Amino acid sequence: MSRLPPTLPHPGRRALLAAAAAPALLAPRLPRAQDRPVTVGSKLDTEGALLGEMIAQVLEAQKVPVQRRLQLGPTRIVREALIAGEIDLYPEYTGNGAFFFQMEDDPAWHNAAQAAEKVRGLDAERNRLVWLRPAAANNTWAIAVRQDLARQAGLKSLDDLARHLKADGAFKLAASAEFVESPAALPSFQKAYGFTLPPGRLLVLSGGDTAVTMRAAAERLNGVNAAMVYGTDGAIQALELVVLDDPKGAQIVYQPAPVVRQAVAERLPKLGEWLDPLFASLSLETLQKLNSRIVVEGQPARQVAAAHLRGLAR
Repeated sequence: MSRLPPTLPHPGRRALLAAAAAPALLAPRLPRAQDRPVTVGSKLDTEGALLGEMIAQVLEAQKVPVQRRLQLGPTRIVREALIAGEIDLYPEYTGNGAFFFQMEDDPAWHNAAQAAEKVRGLDAERNRLVWLRPAAANNTWAIAVRQDLARQAGLKSLDDLARHLKADGAFKLAASAEFVESPAALPSFQKAYGFTLPPGRLLVLSGGDTAVTMRAAAERLNGVNAAMVYGTDGAIQALELVVLDDPKGAQIVYQPAPVVRQAVAERLPKLGEWLDPLFASLSLETLQKLNSRIVVEGQPARQVAAAHLRGLAR
């Protein structure tokens, strides 16, 4: 067989080479799955924006391009955007599954592991959404007391509070009318732990802003030494308050977790591997501190997120 010189190819071979090369020259390079941008959203609140920013930075560290739509809107708007494919990923709370699927009376929502499993299964089946590992932090309605009262009376849990009240210990709670009246809030605590707060032990404030109730406790307004809070409120530690544990699960568990469209999860099979260490690091106390840096110290969420992620990388 003759070997043709590389500089003088046979006319027939030249035509074959040209035909083979043409598609490679004309066709655009197909992007890798990891090169396609992921749209990260969040709700309006401080914690949602912080979690969304941390998710975005983790993806960017893995060379995944990110489009941010942080503080997009309230829960309904953000969830509808996810289901519609307008965003790909956002941080949500496990306990909200109780309301997404009209199952508020199911006791599973009061147990962290069962709530996570239930919402994961329901959303996968009905909406093709994937819930990744939730954080240990529980951002649910809670009762917090001043640190000095907690030390003096040995208050760590709502069981301890029931004992303290039975002994007629000093206690006055600042709370919203909704917290006092809603069957899911204070009445559920009272039923589970066997205590009752008469009007004289309550300061009912208009609105539902926990910043106001916490400030009332911190300043001892009208004898207040306890406040309605959300478990990961940023000002809890700054105002020297202690969240009382709820060992009987009177409240629905609200653990934050990334929720992602199944198509995106399949496109990025290492997404859980990337995000799991972040959410594993978010204890109740850690989220309180991170939120505090934003709401108390005024640091930008992007800066707080970056500092926390640098700490995890060490």
